[in-house]
Amino acid sequence: MTTGAPTHTYPARPRRSRMRTFLPLGLAAWLVLEIWLLTVVAGAASGFAVFLLLVAGFVLGSVVIKRAGRRAFQNLNEALQRGGAPSSSGSSGNGLMMLGGLLLMIPGLISDAVGLLLLIPPVQKAIGRYAERTFDRKLREAAPGTLGDAFQQARMQRPDGKVVQGEVIVRDEPGDDTPQEPRPPLTR
Repeated sequence: MTTGAPTHTYPARPRRSRMRTFLPLGLAAWLVLEIWLLTVVAGAASGFAVFLLLVAGFVLGSVVIKRAGRRAFQNLNEALQRGGAPSSSGSSGNGLMMLGGLLLMIPGLISDAVGLLLLIPPVQKAIGRYAERTFDRKLREAAPGTLGDAFQQARMQRPDGKVVQGEVIVRDEPGDDTPQEPRPPLTR
């Protein structure tokens, strides 16, 4: 029976991605597993040995992060001296090395094991290739007008390899319709 009152139709909520659903559960399971493993190792060896392992992981992680940061800064400095962009061959692995150092610094034996795995160069190359392929595929699948589309536009390069830096100025003030004098072309 209708009363003549408008019925509200709410738009369907977008479906949550699997990552947003399972990431909090995965983090909670990881933390519980880390704590359980630390208690097992502390029971088998001693609490002091576990403490020394955690301190050693923290120190090693900070050294790795410092070294990778220096290497990345040196690559950037050399690229600026040349007047170009940093080469991808010289900086490959710095991000994964920093992630490995961060995982070493986080207290826990599982995170230490994963952090040590990320310090192995063949593992870094395999994960880097996988991440690049996944990122490129996600960019190709991105719908126009989304954030992925913005990244795709930012990655476009001119055929001759030149990069033109500029600034966009939007003027929405009334009375600003006066033509301006022609500007010289951008050259390098």
